[in-house]
Amino acid sequence: MSIIERLGKQAKVASRDLTKLSTVEKNQLLLALSDALVKSSAMILEANAKDVAAASEHGISEVMVDRLRLTQDRIEAIAEGVRQVADLTDPIGQVVRGYTNLDGLKIVQKRVPLGVIAMIFESRPNVSIDAFSLAFKTNNAIILRGGKDAIHSNTALIKVARQVIEHAGYNPDVVQLVEDTSHAVAEELMVATAYVDVLIPRGGARLIQTVKEKAKVPVIETGVGNVHIYVDKFADLDMATKIVINAKTSRPSVCNAAENLVVHSEVAADFLPKLEAELSGKQSVEFRADKSAMPYLANSIEATDEDFATEFLDYIMSVKVVDHFEEALDWINSYTTHHSEAIVTQDISRAETFQDSIDAAAVYVNASTRFTDGFVFGLGAEIGISTQKMHARGPMGLEALTSTKFYINGQGQIRE
Repeated sequence: MSIIERLGKQAKVASRDLTKLSTVEKNQLLLALSDALVKSSAMILEANAKDVAAASEHGISEVMVDRLRLTQDRIEAIAEGVRQVADLTDPIGQVVRGYTNLDGLKIVQKRVPLGVIAMIFESRPNVSIDAFSLAFKTNNAIILRGGKDAIHSNTALIKVARQVIEHAGYNPDVVQLVEDTSHAVAEELMVATAYVDVLIPRGGARLIQTVKEKAKVPVIETGVGNVHIYVDKFADLDMATKIVINAKTSRPSVCNAAENLVVHSEVAADFLPKLEAELSGKQSVEFRADKSAMPYLANSIEATDEDFATEFLDYIMSVKVVDHFEEALDWINSYTTHHSEAIVTQDISRAETFQDSIDAAAVYVNASTRFTDGFVFGLGAEIGISTQKMHARGPMGLEALTSTKFYINGQGQIRE
């Protein structure tokens, strides 16, 4: 029996066990997990230090190492995310609608678990606990396959979770970690239709594309963020500067960080030097600019077509100057990965048109794209940010991990 077959069979059994748990029992366990994570900080940080050291030895950039690194504050933030999930309304069993049809059948549509969720993700070890807490609250078993760069961290975090579950008297196989990080095992998970009800990939473009091409299990596409900020000719340039700097530099390795700057030609001469000056002494950003933008930047290189389509996840930003509002809309819709996009403008009509016209899960007016996050949106921890349109879109919280089922009660009716 292969690793995936074993984990899959165990997950199927665990998912059935989960249906017996009440909201109170689930919340109590999540609160116990939250406390246990903080108490286990030393063990978790020791494991994480091994991953960080290995990443540094392999020449991984500091920006990418930051995705991997855990600190006491970050562990406490993970624990707080678990507490937030415990506080959220449990969607399982919620009645979506109920009615009596013409045949006298009483029909109720209720929210139910998906069953077994598999998740393939990269780098960020907090994802393992975020994903488990959401899956558990919605009575789903979950199989996690993280990247080899975070194997020690993920193992430590899931060890804590399983210990808490077992101590509570429940089946610890509600959460399982694939400890073999080979591509072959990951690909086996992608086709495990006998055990897995839905697969969620969370990572870079290469991972997402691989899963889309090879998976036979239904996939919810998440993550890739080729994010734009458009500075309109009616923008407050002080506001625009603050927003762009935050969206690009506060944490460039995450999917809601801005990668592309689009600027109206009527403000480019004022805005781009202002932005570059504000960044000076704070954080060096490499601008890859089109020919119209380059004269306004003291330090830039000419952008390629590939640059405009790239999620850099680094202190790099492409810059495009446009002559018309409609050109900005067309440009963004041509290069968007449907994650998060923003406009900075004081023109209400343009703001509304931008939000209606841009095809993305989250569309901002006068705010940083860094807010696209389940925690910030009030969903508690998130299992990912869906960039597709079927089933779920945007930050995926509890409701996104449910399906519905029809409950029908009759009194002997037959269909003539």
